[in-house]
Amino acid sequence: MKGLATLSAPLFAAAPLLAVNVLDAQSLVTAFGVLGVGVVMFAETGLLVGFFLPGDSLLFTAGLLCAGTSETGLKLSLPWLLAAAAVGALAGSQCGYLIGRKAGGALLARSRSTRLHEGAQRAETLLKRYGYAKAIVLARFVPVVRTVLNPMAGALHVPARTFTVWQVIGGLLWTVGLTLGGYALGSSIPNVDHYVLPVVAVIVVLSLIPLAVEFRRSRRSAVAPQNGTGR
Repeated sequence: MKGLATLSAPLFAAAPLLAVNVLDAQSLVTAFGVLGVGVVMFAETGLLVGFFLPGDSLLFTAGLLCAGTSETGLKLSLPWLLAAAAVGALAGSQCGYLIGRKAGGALLARSRSTRLHEGAQRAETLLKRYGYAKAIVLARFVPVVRTVLNPMAGALHVPARTFTVWQVIGGLLWTVGLTLGGYALGSSIPNVDHYVLPVVAVIVVLSLIPLAVEFRRSRRSAVAPQNGTGR
């Protein structure tokens, strides 16, 4: 009986991992902790296959769990979380850029995902319309675009130094900002994990505001010359 229990223990230990929902931020954090956050950040920003991962909600939820007010009883270390998230996101973006530089659009061309191709078009539009610096920073806050912009930047031969500087700035703003936002909210509101979904929805909408503002400005600047020509 003792030998049977010993053999079956690994199966029971692996059971929670089989129940992990990779699309659910709280499930990912509960199962893998701080290390899992870093791995997801790397996969979402560095590998095209990671475009579906919940980066925004994962950072915010992990920040909430650092406050220790969740009913799950799980509490993460804020310094370690910030470090893991930043390292994963920055290393992932640099990896994606290098892949794009070497493989060009070959990897993207093989994908049959409509969502991924639409994201690639938006990423290329961002780079051409707003310039390298602004596009690289803004892309961090747009799901899917933050995944495909990095290899697109490499394929379009954005200077490596320019890309590195601005992806670091954008990556830190994104990871640190969302994580500290979750931590601040979790510290001020008890049992805030009950409201994770609506709060994350608000965060995603707010993150799209800079992109919407820039798009509106570009439309105005494009219309102005046409009005002048019409006169």
